[in-house]
Amino acid sequence: MTFRSALLAVSALATSLSLAAPALADAPRLERKGDTQQLIVNGKPMLMIGGELSNSASSSAAYMEPHWKRLTEMNVDTVLTPVSWELIEPTEGTFDWSSVDSQIKAARANDLKLVILWFGAWKNSMSTYVPAWVKRDQQRFPRAQLPNGQGVEILSTFGGETLKADQRAYAALMAHLKAVDSKDNTVVMVQVENEIGMLPVARDYSAAANAAYAEPVPAELVNYLVAHKDSLVPGMRRMWLERGARTSGSWDELFGGGDAAAEVFAAWHYARFANQLAQAGKAAYPIPMYVNVALNRPGRIPGEYPSGGPLPHLLDVWKAGGPHLDFLAPDIYFSSFVDIVNGYKRPDNVLFIPEAHNASNPTGAANAFYAIGQLDAIGFSPFSIDSVDQDPGGLKDAYGVLQQLKPYILDAQGTDRMVGFKPRQLYDETLVYEPETREVGPYRFTIAYADIQKPVAHPGADVSQPGSAAAIAAAGGMIIQIGPEEYLVAGQGVTVTFKPLADAAALAGIDSAFEGKFDASGKWVPGRLLNGDQTHQGRHIRLEAGKWQIQRVKLYTYR
Repeated sequence: MTFRSALLAVSALATSLSLAAPALADAPRLERKGDTQQLIVNGKPMLMIGGELSNSASSSAAYMEPHWKRLTEMNVDTVLTPVSWELIEPTEGTFDWSSVDSQIKAARANDLKLVILWFGAWKNSMSTYVPAWVKRDQQRFPRAQLPNGQGVEILSTFGGETLKADQRAYAALMAHLKAVDSKDNTVVMVQVENEIGMLPVARDYSAAANAAYAEPVPAELVNYLVAHKDSLVPGMRRMWLERGARTSGSWDELFGGGDAAAEVFAAWHYARFANQLAQAGKAAYPIPMYVNVALNRPGRIPGEYPSGGPLPHLLDVWKAGGPHLDFLAPDIYFSSFVDIVNGYKRPDNVLFIPEAHNASNPTGAANAFYAIGQLDAIGFSPFSIDSVDQDPGGLKDAYGVLQQLKPYILDAQGTDRMVGFKPRQLYDETLVYEPETREVGPYRFTIAYADIQKPVAHPGADVSQPGSAAAIAAAGGMIIQIGPEEYLVAGQGVTVTFKPLADAAALAGIDSAFEGKFDASGKWVPGRLLNGDQTHQGRHIRLEAGKWQIQRVKLYTYR
């Protein structure tokens, strides 16, 4: 029985809950804790240990029927699931909630939470999830255009009727969620659109877009840049500050012309559209709402990637244009996970990773431990969780460990009592595996990968091969302080040594190191008391490669 299955058995939840919600409970919300934010659901902090469904999975209740139980068996507790405009409003003004209600009912029956992905005007830049009555009426719902006037299958942000229709549908969805789910809070967040951005050029070149581009940069954007002048991201500093930080003028004058200025223009109008959509949705049911992003590959120009989304160099534009959006979230399919997530964890942006490569990617579990342990991520979710046939990175077992640690993680979020670690990879998959240090409580911890030995770099090697580059890339973990000198050390493929911070001449020893687990009631169940060869005669804590585990460790200081 998996840990998630045990939790289900203990909770003995009914599987035939009605969708009616006669009483309004506290809506899910973000709440500040220390130097971060937490997601509060049913009045308690929640950590989303999630998975995102493949794009078309949720359109069929029959397809999904066998997957719900399988997801709980993988120790998933939150499912990111599409709700498409074309299914809920097939005829204008007439709504069909069957695809929404079936998912809510199935999620409740399996003790799962949902994050709704609103596939409205845009999904992966394109506008293929809109209803047929929108697709076919290009006069009322205009398309974005290329410089030669050719339309593309992307709705223009300058279509006033498009915004109104999308707002009506989205607000109706949120009102429905309030009516059927405000008591249970099965749905905890909503993603507004999906991977917004213009292709295959930097911006829309329709007549309306060209007219807007000829107007001065809006004062709201300029005022934001001025107010945040000292904290702008590097990309915006280069575009605006290094060109004189002008406070009025055209897009070309402020941002340098060409694709750079065109992309800022596109970002501003996408952000304004998404903001108005979120504003309409929150008027109906104010739960957290965010926008996700398809990231740009190095060396590509805007339009070769979805131009204008909440990309790392455009975060300031989106923060200025989208005040009703709670945060911006990266979809990460590149190996440079550590570098990317550090750009999205900001004082004004809590970290959530809605798509973290495919669920079968062997580095996914280590990425989850790093994001949650080091950056207080409120959730982690690999893509296409319903399609996993193999689990080379041990995601199921890693998620089982995270489920056990969840109370301690939530308690330590926003404090200096928790850290995470994993080897850093670059975009080109170069592996940076030098030992790292973290300070937690009275000790400095040094984390080494590959058993403190120089690894053999076999780029295509199996994850299970000790010392291979693949095995090192999949290593990671976290340390949580739970007492004055007591710690939970969790992960795999790492060796941890320690030294007192207060006394440079002192040494640290291991009082005790138990392997073990937390049962479904949260009680610690110790296994072996590790010593001798298992701790290198009291010199280190070792979490062997390929086995996600927890060790409960007490340290002491001596001279």
